[in-house]
Amino acid sequence: MKRLLLIGLLTVLAILLRAQNIVPVFQEGQEGYAGYRIPAIIKAADGSLIAFAEARKNGKGDTGNIDLVMRKSLDNGMTWGAMKVIWDDGNNTCGNPAPVLVGNKIILLATWNLGKDKEQEIERNCSEDTRRVYLIESEDDGDTWTEPMEISSMIKSTNWGWYATGPCHAIVKQLKPNKDRIIVPCNHSEIDQNGQPASHSHLIYSDDGGKNWSLGAITKINGNESSVVELSNGRLLLNMRRSSSADTVRYYALSTDGGRTFKIEGKQNDLVEPRCQGSVINILKEDGKPSKTLVFSNPANASKRENLSLRISKDNGKSWKYLVSVYMDQSAYSDLVQLNSKRVGVLFENGDGKQTYRRISFVSIQIEK
Repeated sequence: MKRLLLIGLLTVLAILLRAQNIVPVFQEGQEGYAGYRIPAIIKAADGSLIAFAEARKNGKGDTGNIDLVMRKSLDNGMTWGAMKVIWDDGNNTCGNPAPVLVGNKIILLATWNLGKDKEQEIERNCSEDTRRVYLIESEDDGDTWTEPMEISSMIKSTNWGWYATGPCHAIVKQLKPNKDRIIVPCNHSEIDQNGQPASHSHLIYSDDGGKNWSLGAITKINGNESSVVELSNGRLLLNMRRSSSADTVRYYALSTDGGRTFKIEGKQNDLVEPRCQGSVINILKEDGKPSKTLVFSNPANASKRENLSLRISKDNGKSWKYLVSVYMDQSAYSDLVQLNSKRVGVLFENGDGKQTYRRISFVSIQIEK
């Protein structure tokens, strides 16, 4: 018994030692905002980390006056610079950041809706306006940004109601087929044969550096918010939040043609979830090409948004193993960024026993010895 207890204590200690200090990046009340949600993160061309979030002005709900903001770190997330507002449209909702680095340029996909329109109204096509998709760019590592440009007509079907980009990082394909294609994970709603709004995940892509966009693969399975990763064989794996309340696991879809169609869809039974957004990345090799190693983050709980954890796959996502618990208490949305071959950064929502969405924090985690 004593030996088992010692082994247990040493295991807990090892897990704790794998994480650096958790650093708050966005906190409720900061800069006059009631709260912050919906994190996304990328590494810029200059090596800095850029953290994105929705800054919610008058409350922490999903509607109303919501701005798109960022902070930048020059030391791998140990400290963060001043907050910058990227998109503020008065009382309207600007959010769902999905950033990607394309060469030296950052491309940021985001969404907009009237602040008074609620998600349920948009889903049922009975809102005053609808959900729209925009493109914003930066060519100086996030210091300045272009005015948002609407691209809805390129990638949204007219019968769709709700639309969400990400929220999490997008990717650029490194292998054939369709090398250099920008791939953005999204989801939408459409009215089903029973007259009810149904959620599906989908991909959008660009083959000309973000100038023009096309609608790609759409899932038959009822996926929701999603994250996409390129595998070592050039295929694309979409990892999805489930839409159905009947399941307690993540969904997946596999594309073999660069994101134009999905060949296989199903349930990832070794990734439990409480119906919450998650993030997946490929641990790229030194030459920038995809490996067989993937890392996934989400609340590892079947019913509650708590215990934000990392799991790892060494076989292109076919199977997953528990890696480390990042935050045991209340925690929800997250995004991952590769820092080097042995460490990843995690930007995630977290709180305490009374409130989940107190802050968005960053932590660096060792994934290899």
